[in-house]
Amino acid sequence: MSEFSRITYEVSEGVARIALNRVEVRNAQDKVMLYELNDAFDLASRDDEVKVIVLAANGPHFSSGHDLADRTDVTEFSQVSNWGGYDKPGAEGRQALEEEIYLGLCWRWRNLPKPTIAEVQGKVIAGGLMLVWVCDLIVAAEDTTFSDPVVAFGVNGVEYFAHPWEFGARKAKELLFTGGRMTAQEALSCGMVNHVVARADLTTFTSDLAARIAQRPSMGLRLAKQSVNQALDAQGFYTALQAAMSLQQLGHANNEIVHGRAVDPAGAEVIKREAKLP
Repeated sequence: MSEFSRITYEVSEGVARIALNRVEVRNAQDKVMLYELNDAFDLASRDDEVKVIVLAANGPHFSSGHDLADRTDVTEFSQVSNWGGYDKPGAEGRQALEEEIYLGLCWRWRNLPKPTIAEVQGKVIAGGLMLVWVCDLIVAAEDTTFSDPVVAFGVNGVEYFAHPWEFGARKAKELLFTGGRMTAQEALSCGMVNHVVARADLTTFTSDLAARIAQRPSMGLRLAKQSVNQALDAQGFYTALQAAMSLQQLGHANNEIVHGRAVDPAGAEVIKREAKLP
């Protein structure tokens, strides 16, 4: 659709396919992309012909994470949360911003009423994890790696802090402490990924899976998704996300005192190197 500049959107036989489309920057996520994703998810959710939503990415890599060069003003977009005060100084303004564009958007997408499938390849770094973790199923190409190296920034991890739920507690700690990468096969063994397939088969396999799910009645799919999500919520999932966000703000505040900026500048170089490595 022509109004999208950072993503592509198409619908075929009951399946909406949304693809990140900033290949030149390895699908780094700026605010324009995030709000376009939100619009596309809403479009698919409100289309009664759509039964399943696939989130994919064009190019060799799914996403290198947040676009560190993005300086777009969040007030240019229609906000989705009830936060305000984005321009206020200190921790107040930063928390408002991150609650809106990171945790707020991700929590909306996690609770979409229709099944969602992430189709991933190449690198899934930091903020890229947030996009795949909100999806109900994940299909990964054999070459996929997952990492969250942002402890190098002097914070606890990406803002949608689902690590213990996705990796398991000990593996989550190892990956966060070391900034290491998890392969697709390791992610499969942890239960984070549903299927690992050859790169050449990735889109076909995901499309076939989506088509199979689309044969089920929409009411049954909605109830099944809500039942599983509510089981996680009863275990404290959202409470844990909120607590981790509060700790993230403590990390930013400490960095402002120690380094004069929200992140440790040495960490920024670590993240850039990670994104550039083959």
